[in-house]
Parts: sequence; structure tokens; C-alpha cells
Amino acid sequence: MKLKPSRLDQGRFGRHNPVMSTSIRKQRELRARENALLDVARRLLIEQGYAGLTMDRVAEATEYSKWIVYQHFASKEDLVAALLIQSTEHRLELLAKARSFQGRSRERLLAMGVADELFARRHPYAFRSEQIVHMADLGERASAERREAMDRQDDLIAGWIREIVEEAVAAGDLIIPPGQTPGHVVFNLLAMVVGVHGFMVNRPRMLAGLVADDPLVALRSGCHVVADGLGWRPLGSEWDYEASYQRVLREVFGEASS
Repeated sequence: MKLKPSRLDQGRFGRHNPVMSTSIRKQRELRARENALLDVARRLLIEQGYAGLTMDRVAEATEYSKWIVYQHFASKEDLVAALLIQSTEHRLELLAKARSFQGRSRERLLAMGVADELFARRHPYAFRSEQIVHMADLGERASAERREAMDRQDDLIAGWIREIVEEAVAAGDLIIPPGQTPGHVVFNLLAMVVGVHGFMVNRPRMLAGLVADDPLVALRSGCHVVADGLGWRPLGSEWDYEASYQRVLREVFGEASS
């Protein structure tokens, strides 16, 4: 005998489930509203700085009440933590693509640098707001959930770079001096990147007095100097890294030479 599904089953497995459809629609609406709030907050952060960004101003600049803003973000620190998470998601998308690049370990490191460079160029508002947020002390006022999300993102980025360093060591392309570890190499590289990013946003006049060309190009050159200093092969004198750069742009990101 052929069994007919019950009304409950029809609602659960059939073509249309009103309860589920309403729930999904509500989630989409909440995400859209949160994204709208973040867009406004990012604009205010860039225009007025960290001190000028307040929950009241976010509410005033949108059609939502302050109570609605607090439904999404527990505090100002929680709001800027959400901004940082959102911008890092864009960066991670590009870094994940860079990981697919096939080449020597130092070329793969270069690919990660290209991803970081493209993030700054493609998402200038996100890049700029990210640097402003990094200057703030979020402390414990950001929600535990968002603090954990930021930690996961940081660990992921550092882990991907460490993966390439360890790959270089295993291949014999990099010999780490006694007393040093792959973590030290990752730290030195990331410290240079973070420092240049901070200069670009927070000390642009000082940077202009030090570097005449594009600071992102200068950063790429500086990373090669560090890699050469570590003896990471192939050295810059042994390999055409400009050709590798162009290949990463073309093959991974579908971009022509700038």
C-alpha cells in the first residue's frame, strides 16, 4: 500500500514550508540590516575617526532606532569588531585564492602578498577602516563571539603563512638559523606588512617623505629583501619574481599588469 505523507511531513519535506520560509526570510532581512548598519558605521569611522563614531550617530544616519542598533551590536567596540571581521573576510577570500597558486615556496609567499595588495586596492574603505580599528583597544566590551571570530581569522592567516615557511624548510629552500623557528619568520614578515599598512593610513605624510613610489610596491620589494636576507631560495638574483608576480595576477586573480 502506498503511504501518503502526513500534513506535517508535507510541511517539512514538501515544496513549500511556510514556517521555514519565514525564518529564512527573517534571517536574510537581519543580515541585510546588519550590513547596512556596518556600511554606515564604516563611512562614519573613516570620515570622523574612531572617537567620532558613536552608536547615536549610526542610528541618526540610518532609518533605524538606537535600540535596533543595539540589537545587532552590544557596544561601540562590538560594532567596530564586526567591521574588522567583515573586512578580514574579504581579505581571506583573496588569500584563499592565492593558496591555490602552484610554484616554489617563495613564489607561493609572493602570491599571498599579491592577495594582500589586491585587498588594499579593491577594498580601500575596508582597508582604511581596518587600520583605524587596529589602533583602538577593544578590550572586553566586544562580545566574546566576535573576539573569538577575530582570533580565528588571525590564526588562520598566520597559519597559512607558517604553512608556506614550513614547506620551504622541508624543501631545503630555507634554512632557519639556530634559536629561530618558523614562527619567528612569520612574525618578521607580518610585522613588516602590518607596519606598512599602519603607515599608509595613520602616517601618510611621513610615509610620503620616506617612500617616493607606491607603498604597496615598496612593501613587496621589502619582503623580497627580508627573504633574501634569510637565504630563502631562489634568491632575487636567481629568479625573476616580477614574472612570478605577473603570473599570479593573471592566473589566480584574472588581472592584467598594472
